[in-house]
Amino acid sequence: MGKVVLGVAVGVAVAACTVAALVVGRRVRSRRKWKRVVGVLKEMEESCETTVGRLKQVVDAMAVEMHAGLASEGGSKLKMLLTFVDNLPSGSEKGIFYALDLGGTNFRVLRVELGGQRSDLDPDVEQQPIPEQLMTGRSEDLFDFIASSLYQFVEKNDSVQSPITKLLGFTFSFPVKQTSVSSGVLIKWTKGFAIRDMVEKEVAGALQQALTRKGLNMRVSVLVNDTVGTLALGHYHDADTVAAVIIGTGTNACYWERTDAIIKCQGLLTTSGGMVVNMEWGNFWSSHLPRTSYDIELDAESPNPNDQGFEKMISGMYLGDIVRRVILRMSEESDVFGPVSSRLYLPFTLRTPLMAAMHEDDSPELTQVERILKDVLDIPDIPLKARKLVVKICDVVTRRAARLAAAGIVGILKKIGRDGSGGITGGRSRSDIKMRRTAVAVEGSLYTQYTMFREYLHEALNEILGEDIARHVVVIVTEDGSGTGAALLAASHSSENVNKIQLI
Repeated sequence: MGKVVLGVAVGVAVAACTVAALVVGRRVRSRRKWKRVVGVLKEMEESCETTVGRLKQVVDAMAVEMHAGLASEGGSKLKMLLTFVDNLPSGSEKGIFYALDLGGTNFRVLRVELGGQRSDLDPDVEQQPIPEQLMTGRSEDLFDFIASSLYQFVEKNDSVQSPITKLLGFTFSFPVKQTSVSSGVLIKWTKGFAIRDMVEKEVAGALQQALTRKGLNMRVSVLVNDTVGTLALGHYHDADTVAAVIIGTGTNACYWERTDAIIKCQGLLTTSGGMVVNMEWGNFWSSHLPRTSYDIELDAESPNPNDQGFEKMISGMYLGDIVRRVILRMSEESDVFGPVSSRLYLPFTLRTPLMAAMHEDDSPELTQVERILKDVLDIPDIPLKARKLVVKICDVVTRRAARLAAAGIVGILKKIGRDGSGGITGGRSRSDIKMRRTAVAVEGSLYTQYTMFREYLHEALNEILGEDIARHVVVIVTEDGSGTGAALLAASHSSENVNKIQLI
């Protein structure tokens, strides 16, 4: 009997040891899997590191590239395009001005009434979709359609038959080589447009001809892009505004430059002494930018490899996809997210607004993260600690983007001597320079709607500039610079007394 009991006891002990061994084995394997995933995160964090020292290197590189782009055509990845806008709104403009904003599959027409003394702006706005066949047909058909819509819009508010010529600001957000403040040649179409007979043709002239055919007494007085419109609107509200940045799906910047600094166009004279320069800063590149393997893969698989490098690190078009690529790598390294979801292999499945929603999920169980992973990426039932990991990935990607955007802004300020260093060759901050108040107009959903992005950007501005200098730099949010700003520029370039640009 004793032997039987002993045998049972031994059997139970062996079974218990086996179970314990299995449990320990699972825990060890689980720790190893988790360690691999954490290793991926740590590697990514190190690659995305944006120390103040590194950001200052990016600042210097931006200022140097700006200088090179102003010195000669093709001298830099920054195109530094002349806009011929040499007169920004002062707030004293009076009258009724119109704007047309064409930058995608919809276009908008606006009417702005100005009363001087920086009067409140309450534009009348109408938006219309562009019929799909007009996006690939003849240019004459497209502009006739727009002119007809503009005619009907004017007819609702003013006398169409008035002998007084109405002035129109035209925002045309496609690649254009500007030839004057009111003319430019289309380089290529984007955003689904493919009207062949318009390429390398004068844009504002095509619209002007359509307005004449329609019998509308209206003149296209300025041709601009959305960034320049944002600067105009910012300057209208705040005379200290010297630069504008768009940070949304895409990104760009423009700023007010002294004409004598635009070396590639010697003999350029404006009585204002300056001109708005469109940087096209999305194409900025420097070895100091913290590039990861995910950025390299994204760039290689994009329709424009080795192009728009800065934009691919900071704009809303790409941030969500960088996060997707990191989650995919972790899924391939470990099963903490379960079996690898096929949706993780689809580029741009995870859009940046969804990434932002996960990043800013403050619920105890991270229910937004859980829902988005399940519904969008087909990753169900992941544990809370894995959800927290996803939030951390979003944080690393967003923080890097916002801090690099801040470095870009400071690069502009450095180039024009508004960063406290005395300009591009000034070196360290100088105590003998009296800082002027400087405003930067910012527009775009990434900045206006993504709280964490905005906070990280401001934090970096303070760190790079130092608190004493940063308190003189103000970021102002504008709304609808692409439309309202164009009308304001039509106003600021309306007077017969506005001095025209001369080449000598």
